[in-house]
Amino acid sequence: MSMMADMMKSMPMAGAAGMDMAMMQGCIEACSAASMAATMCADADGGEGMGRCASMCMNTAEMADTMMRMMLRPAGYDMGVMTSMMSTCMAMGEACAAECDMHAAMSEHCRVCAAACRAMVEACSTAMSAMQAA
Repeated sequence: MSMMADMMKSMPMAGAAGMDMAMMQGCIEACSAASMAATMCADADGGEGMGRCASMCMNTAEMADTMMRMMLRPAGYDMGVMTSMMSTCMAMGEACAAECDMHAAMSEHCRVCAAACRAMVEACSTAMSAMQAA
C-alpha cells in the first residue's frame, strides 16, 4: 500500500460530497504526471523555439497541479466547483495533447507530454463519472 493511499484513508471527511479519496487517487496521480511532463516539455520547447507549445504546456502544468491540489483537500470539496474544474482541466489537457501531437514526430518530449495529457484527461473523466454516480 502506498503512502498516498494511507494518507487518503486517514483524511477527515474523505468521501464527503460524493468524493471518494481512494477513487480519486488515479486522477491525482495522472494530474501529477501530466504536470511534470508538461513542465519538462515546456522547458525543452523553449530551447527549440516552440513558444506556443511551451506556453500551452506551462498552462497545462499549472492547471493539472491546481486540480491535483484541490483533490487533496477533501474538506473543501464543492461538487459544482470540482466538476467545473475537472472539465476545464480536461479541456486544457486535450488542447495541450493536440499541440504536442504536431511536434511528436520530431520531439520525444512532446510525444511523452501528449500521452501524459491524454492519461490525465481519461483519469479525470473516470473520476467525474464516479462523482456524478455517487
